[in-house]
Amino acid sequence: MKLHILAIGVHPDDLELSAAGTLIKHARMGQQVGILDLTYGELGTRGSAELRKQEAQDAAKVMGLAVREGADMRDGFFVNDEAHQLKLVHYIRKYQPDIVIANALADRHPDHGRAGKLIADACFLAGLRKIETLLHGQPQEAWRPTRVFHMIQDRFAEPSFIVDVSDTHTTKMEAIKCYKSQFHDPNSDEPMTYIASEGFLNAIEARSSLLGKRIGAKYGEGFVSENVPGIADLDRLQYPEIA
Repeated sequence: MKLHILAIGVHPDDLELSAAGTLIKHARMGQQVGILDLTYGELGTRGSAELRKQEAQDAAKVMGLAVREGADMRDGFFVNDEAHQLKLVHYIRKYQPDIVIANALADRHPDHGRAGKLIADACFLAGLRKIETLLHGQPQEAWRPTRVFHMIQDRFAEPSFIVDVSDTHTTKMEAIKCYKSQFHDPNSDEPMTYIASEGFLNAIEARSSLLGKRIGAKYGEGFVSENVPGIADLDRLQYPEIA
């Protein structure tokens, strides 16, 4: 299956929190959109790996994804080395995405920054034809995504661009709430965590609102590009109306 967008996140719910509005928008446009979870967040304080897998699939249905699978890397202990790079190269070549959305390059959770760099490196390596990988015993063709964009996660980063997700924000929040084990539940007897606090999802909505305001929209999602994105002409830019 060739995907237009492959979103790669180290933990289930990473993509939902920071990029779901964008993924839902493109899925509704009829494009093939998928997610690859590097781990199942098995070291998380709340829930379990099996529960996170089910929650991830529930969220995938809400978002209208074409595919979602896991790379079975070790939560907290994966590294950016040859073995992990080759595993990711395999998935990138398998799905041949035009666009990859990846974790932030630096963030509060050390897994996020490490994954962001791993994903970016693997996207480049996937385009080198002398690196050999197999799918069902057959050699894979080299493939390099046209663009790699990094999410803005817990720590704010100045976005390279902002996507208007006003029309998909409600569905994004529905997808996030599929992770019942992770976020605020007054009836839960599990330990309190940073993301399970009552105000965490309010902060997610507030950031979406602030980013949207910068482009004259109700809600927005920001992304960082290490390369300068190009545009076809000046009329393709969207700016708030001048008062």
